[in-house]
Amino acid sequence: MNFKQEVIDQLKARHKDVYEIRVDGKSCLVRKPTRKDMSFAMAGSSSGKDVVRLQEILLDNCWLDGDAEIKTDDNLFFSATNKLTGLMEAKEAELKKL
Repeated sequence: MNFKQEVIDQLKARHKDVYEIRVDGKSCLVRKPTRKDMSFAMAGSSSGKDVVRLQEILLDNCWLDGDAEIKTDDNLFFSATNKLTGLMEAKEAELKKL
């Protein structure tokens, strides 16, 4: 899917960072997941035990636009959600006993 630059600019103004995920000629725009998104996904997936449901909720919450097949085709879905969860990077923290 080709996204118009004006649409991307509008989404960036609303969500700050916008990412395009491409899989087998299909693509979608997503925003970076937040703590609230993760909490909501965990709560909706039997407290995180149903990983696939967690990924579905997370993708739905962060989805901005794109080819619907990414949500319905298993191969596209798993590829896209792996990239989406990869956006939740953890910074290296330091622990110092005082």
